[in-house]
Formats: sequence, structure tokens, C-alpha cells
Amino acid sequence: MEGKRITPESIDDYIAEFSSEIQEILTRLRYIIKTSAPDAKEKISYQMPTFVLHGNLVHFAAYKNHIGFYPGPSGIDAFKDELSEYKGAKGSVQFPLGKPLPYHLVSKIVEFRVAENMMKAEEKLKKKG
Repeated sequence: MEGKRITPESIDDYIAEFSSEIQEILTRLRYIIKTSAPDAKEKISYQMPTFVLHGNLVHFAAYKNHIGFYPGPSGIDAFKDELSEYKGAKGSVQFPLGKPLPYHLVSKIVEFRVAENMMKAEEKLKKKG
């Protein structure tokens, strides 16, 4: 995808931009996230598929050579040992194309982020009340 990207309206639109092989990976990743965070809402943020639940939960995106997964710094830090074989940064990890995605690990990270966001939301409520 060369040039200026047009922001997709939905995750379905985002996934439709890619080849069938990539669509399959993105669709499965989306399903894993939805299953791990059934109350999360979907949206496009930063031109990427995003799941929100009391704030941003996770983002993901497809690139030429990898799938980017963005659970934030806490999600990366909590699973740094399991993620050590992958390239990454403070709040992201790159799953190379051509290798199976660690869907079980993604599920664990999403569940961790759900618990984290729920705890933060409860703490906010306590401070208000």
C-alpha cells in the first residue's frame, strides 16, 4: 500500500485492504481478541483496528513483513519473557509473517489488559464516590 492511506471506517474495511492470506490472519487475531475481551468495543484509532474497554485495550496492524500488536507498555512488560523471541518496542511487538502467530499468548495478553483496565476503572469510581 503505497502513498497516503485512507483511514478505514471499520475493522472489516481495514481487513478487506489486504491479501486473502493476511485477511485470514487478521480475522483470526480479531476473533481471539473479541473472545478474550467480549465486552470490548471495536473502532479504528491511529488508522488501526482498536479494541477499547475503559480506555484503549489493544491495537493491531498488518505490515509488509509482520503483524504489529500493541497492548501498551504494561502488556509487553508483563509478558516480556514469552515475547523475548520477537522484535518489539515499549508498547508493541512484531509477529513476523511466515511464522505462526502465538494466538494463545495474544489471548493471555488481552485478558491481562482487560483485568488491568477494569481495575483502573474501579479505582476511578472509588475516588469519585
